[in-house]
Amino acid sequence: MVRVVVVDTNVFVSALLGKGAANRVVAECVAGDREPLMAAALLAEYETVLSRAALWTRGRLTASERDEVFDSFLARCRWTRIFYAWRPNLRDEADNHVVELAVAGTAEAIVTANVRDFKVAAELRFPKLAVLTPAQLLRRDK
Repeated sequence: MVRVVVVDTNVFVSALLGKGAANRVVAECVAGDREPLMAAALLAEYETVLSRAALWTRGRLTASERDEVFDSFLARCRWTRIFYAWRPNLRDEADNHVVELAVAGTAEAIVTANVRDFKVAAELRFPKLAVLTPAQLLRRDK
């Protein structure tokens, strides 16, 4: 089983919106079956996205329920300090911190809906770090 993961913001949002594989990945993190990593930049990104009211108009959870899930998820995260900026120069500069967190915390996988953004344009490659969608992660663990 892929145990240590970085859960990209888009996966967490999908989970809160009740999307199947993402929902299961976050539930496994909250249950302690996976160890999600967290750092300052990713936490700030989560908080920014969670504060966008328009995102939740069709959601199934109230604001307090989303906060409760977020708090439960954070309680399971391993806080990871990043001491070296790898700057893999991804297509979206805002995603570089996700790779840096994964490397700093020796994650086995980054779980994201944007697999292509992490694989195509990266100037630095980390062969032992998988970049997987939630469905790919769950299939890999079967």
